[in-house]
Amino acid sequence: MPEAEERNRQAVRTFFETLSSGDLEKLRRLFHEDATWTVVARGIAGAGTHAGRTAIIDGFLAPIRGMFAPGDPKVEITNLIAEGSWVAVEGKGRGKFADGRDYDNDYVFLLELEDGKVRTLREYMDTLHVSTLTPA
Repeated sequence: MPEAEERNRQAVRTFFETLSSGDLEKLRRLFHEDATWTVVARGIAGAGTHAGRTAIIDGFLAPIRGMFAPGDPKVEITNLIAEGSWVAVEGKGRGKFADGRDYDNDYVFLLELEDGKVRTLREYMDTLHVSTLTPA
């Protein structure tokens, strides 16, 4: 495997470890300033494209993570494939909501890295599952 792809694989592993920790300030440093995070869905909390590191952290992730118990949800990577600047991740998102309900969802993430930072992230999930658990 080319060295650049291995660096991207490791950067993505670090990204999801940091995301799962709930440390949004540490996570902020892993995004390119002009990053985008697109939740490919309709009718659920957070759906659509969030543009810019500040909007991603403060306007999207902080409110979403606020719906969960501290430190949740956690993303477990089950498969990871890298080609060029793109990394594909299949994973499980698990945790508890702030009210104690369980959360267990399947995800696919496509990430584009630039200079070791996330430039583009597209998130795919079981939206029916999410829509039955959370308000839009």
